[in-house]
Amino acid sequence: MGITGMTCASCASAIERSVKKIPGVDSASVNLVSEKLTVTGSDVDSTVVEKAVQDAGYGVTKTNITTLSIPIEGMTCASCVSAIERLVGKVPGVESVVANLVAEKAVVNFDPEKTRLSDIRKAIRDAGYTPLSVTEETGNAPPPLIKKPAFDVTLAFIFLVPLAYLAMGGMAGLPAPGFLDSAEHPLGHAITQLLLTLPILFAGRRFYASGIPAALHGNANMDTLVSMGATAAFLYSLYGTTRIFLGDAHFAHNLYYESAGFIISLVLVGKYLESIAKIRTSSAIKALLKLAPEKATIIENSMTREIPTEDVHPGDMLLVKPGGKVPVDGSIVKGFTEVDESMITGESIPVPKKPGSSLIGGSVNGEGAVEMLAERVGAETALARIVKLVEDAQGSKAPIAALADRVSGVFVPTVIAIAFLTACVWFIAGKPFDFVLTTFISVLIIACPCALGLATPMAIMVATGRGADLGILVKNAAALETAGRVNCVLFDKTGTVTKGKPLVTSISALNGFSEKQVLEFSASVEAGSEHPIAKAFLGEAASRGIEYKIAEGIKSDPGFGISGSCDGKKIILGNSEYMRKYKIDASHAMLFAETVSASGGTVLFLSVNDKLSGAIGVSDEIKETSAEGISGLKKLKIETAMITGDRKAAASAIASKAGIERVLAQVLPDEKEKEVRVLQDEGKIVAMVGDGINDAPALARANLGIAIGTGTDVAIESADIVVMGGDLRAVEKTIRLGRATLRNIKQNLFWAFFYNTVSIPIAAGVLTIFGGPMLQPMYAAAAMSFSSVSVVYNALRLRKFS
Repeated sequence: MGITGMTCASCASAIERSVKKIPGVDSASVNLVSEKLTVTGSDVDSTVVEKAVQDAGYGVTKTNITTLSIPIEGMTCASCVSAIERLVGKVPGVESVVANLVAEKAVVNFDPEKTRLSDIRKAIRDAGYTPLSVTEETGNAPPPLIKKPAFDVTLAFIFLVPLAYLAMGGMAGLPAPGFLDSAEHPLGHAITQLLLTLPILFAGRRFYASGIPAALHGNANMDTLVSMGATAAFLYSLYGTTRIFLGDAHFAHNLYYESAGFIISLVLVGKYLESIAKIRTSSAIKALLKLAPEKATIIENSMTREIPTEDVHPGDMLLVKPGGKVPVDGSIVKGFTEVDESMITGESIPVPKKPGSSLIGGSVNGEGAVEMLAERVGAETALARIVKLVEDAQGSKAPIAALADRVSGVFVPTVIAIAFLTACVWFIAGKPFDFVLTTFISVLIIACPCALGLATPMAIMVATGRGADLGILVKNAAALETAGRVNCVLFDKTGTVTKGKPLVTSISALNGFSEKQVLEFSASVEAGSEHPIAKAFLGEAASRGIEYKIAEGIKSDPGFGISGSCDGKKIILGNSEYMRKYKIDASHAMLFAETVSASGGTVLFLSVNDKLSGAIGVSDEIKETSAEGISGLKKLKIETAMITGDRKAAASAIASKAGIERVLAQVLPDEKEKEVRVLQDEGKIVAMVGDGINDAPALARANLGIAIGTGTDVAIESADIVVMGGDLRAVEKTIRLGRATLRNIKQNLFWAFFYNTVSIPIAAGVLTIFGGPMLQPMYAAAAMSFSSVSVVYNALRLRKFS
């Protein structure tokens, strides 16, 4: 669920602490940047979780409710507002609607499972008004602070400039009007500063609105520190103003209004810059969302008309025009074309399409017009699932963040204690009250744990977004961190290192059988298999015009072969182990087998009625980019290995062409997971790269599972990272992205810890013991803001990763 009111890492820790106390909750994780809480457990009531969050002093937004801001044309008075709110409010599934006459729009909260956007638009039209294009205000909405930056930040600085001039200008020899002179008119001087400070405090009202309730609930946060520091300076100055009013003119030199003003103004600027940067982290998701066209052309009764893409239903027949974008996922019913799927799969070459071919929503049609059947729409499309995958990854936590979470959980209470202790020590030491107050405020302000809380999630958000741009879909933050630590990559052979489209390259007919008969019998049993090698046999038979009957009683033995019967003949097709299992002597074909294996091919033996009838050589070429991808991994000093069920000679030939160092051959599908465990027992951090279907156990066992393909359900479920397309160079890029992210997080955490370790003693006045300077509150506020902004912008450097 979404969380509102968080400002720093201590907020996240407070919420996690509160929610974890609920019976049945196994884990609770808060992401400060995406402002989301993820809870896992059995029989957990969401209303109880909401109450726990609210008890901790924070708000909750329901994730199943969509908020849409709909511009409306034709509103002129309050009655227009009333009519729109009344009719839209009657639409089933609409939670609330607020029409704004000045902004000329209506903000609607509704359940997308109960109503459609088109229903809401119809209600607006029924009221007599025109709904315009809609913008969603869900996960990519700007943070609250950035919605009125011109008001808050500008207001603060408009009044800060004269306040600073009045309070500090005299020290620089700058003139001031006589009636504001602190010596001649101390009361006017003090009251003017007071009046200039009040608008600045109003501009920083958010710090009080968040900080005070959080403190009252025992969950002090960054806003608590800022509001305490500014309030302490303001109240002491207000006390001084009262003393001046009572005749003590000396207090005109002990006012700290400008400290309160500087604290609020500088922190506001820092949070504003931070918010701007946070918005930039979601640029990848926004770019993905823009891939889907707004309109689709539906075919009804041989007529076409345009409808919004969100109104397309499964089963609708759609027309995709030349050069147009495919609106949803589906398949071609009529027509031939080529489709550019590079924005989804990363493959730059257009893919030929014919009737029966699948289409991915967001891809670009070529020169042929096609009719397609809509199959997956809305959240079910590949594009929507990719966006969801990226959003989930951005909302997850990396293990490296655990230390920062533990520290930030106790940080704010500790800082408050240090501030009070510092003030007490200096007071007992006999220092003037203005010195004591300055150190108290400076410690409060400079030690905000914002940088600690932002260090990891900002880097994760930027990196996962950049990964999506590059066709690398990261499932969670832990996977990205693991990618940075991997030192061994294990590749499946078929479809990963090779193209996955084997071809029959040679046939050796034996014992009186002809090549035609060998192919005919082989095709008859392979007709019942979906294995890539089966397609090679069927394709070769079709190209030679060989007709075959589908065998009966087909039985597949994965990793070995397949058997069945045709015209009363017992047919067995498989590898040498399969022949041995049925006690068939394949020695006469071994020379042929060795020749095929030496060139990287796979040999299958055919037996008819327990008599060796032929041997067939099948070859699967390696991908053009495999060798380059492997070479890139070697440059990163990563060990590479390949695992396959092929014979050692054939596997070694393929590995040699690709540049892979280690070969694990003749491994059955159910044994791949054991081989991964063997590598791990050798102390290696293993990434397994496969297609996500046959390799699912091995992908799950590996430290990091990387699925090669187009993001199928099985691939996404079994792997930690999905590489769209089949280019192995993306694997090398994934490892580099993980390393760059891990390096960025470590930099952020180091500087965040270093900043707080060094700054707190300076703020506490330690340097003054050795004759050094004091840290003024305004410099403390500037330093605190700079620390957060620097962490954010350091993370944004990952956007340039390539």
